[in-house]
Amino acid sequence: MTAQYYNDDTAAIIHQVFPRKTFLRRKTPGKNIDFQMIAANIDTAFIVQSCHFDFNPSRLERYLIMATDGHVEPVVILTKTDLITRDELERKLAIISSVTKARVIALSNITGIGLDALRQTLCSGKTYCLLGSSGVGKTTLTNRLIGQEAFETKATSGTGEGTHATTRRQLVVLDQGAMLIDTPGMRELGILGADDGFNSGFEEISELAANCRYANCSHEHEPGCAVRAAVETGELDEERYANYIKLKKESEYHGMSYLDKRKKDKAFGRFIKSVKKHMKG
Repeated sequence: MTAQYYNDDTAAIIHQVFPRKTFLRRKTPGKNIDFQMIAANIDTAFIVQSCHFDFNPSRLERYLIMATDGHVEPVVILTKTDLITRDELERKLAIISSVTKARVIALSNITGIGLDALRQTLCSGKTYCLLGSSGVGKTTLTNRLIGQEAFETKATSGTGEGTHATTRRQLVVLDQGAMLIDTPGMRELGILGADDGFNSGFEEISELAANCRYANCSHEHEPGCAVRAAVETGELDEERYANYIKLKKESEYHGMSYLDKRKKDKAFGRFIKSVKKHMKG
């Protein structure tokens, strides 16, 4: 951004805003079909899931699509490892590995195990963003990286689940010069026009699709579909295939609705201009 300051630098006029290099965005919550920007110019997105109640591979796929669609490197953070056995942890890590090739860091904010591995990924001048549901330990993790209880956290509920504490995005500069953004937990994570994210988020399905009989195969009913054939032989997990179809339909539906909305907005804008022109005449 370029700006011209005046009044002893207490005010400024913005002349130019540089384009975003990367972004994290989702569909606006509720019925409105539009984008909501979460953060921009992020180098790495830490997608945080808990080993306890929050562990959800389908939701993880949504976050991965969000990150890859915005050209942000994803890293999966698995928290609260102190609440499960080593065997349970290995099973969860195996599930994550079947979903993504992204790096995975398992840690505990209580015992401190894994925190050094996370610190080693942080580089001076780079910007990182914590993404995840409420109560997975994002703010607690931020406090651990800062080295003090800088931000409010809340005790876990009676069931052991975390509770919502963060209500706004906040950026902190860590000792090593890395910048970290903590974000509020997101209840809704709608997918809208995320074609790039699908190609990277479901890479193995994209590779299989190259062998389909038809180039525009929807991977649902067409004969000669290599994707459905892989499901039938067990090469492709049926649940992952089902989630792929679900998210693809959601993205396409919202994408069409968004284009219709843009067309209506442009038509309304032209109408307003014509009315103003007529009134001046």
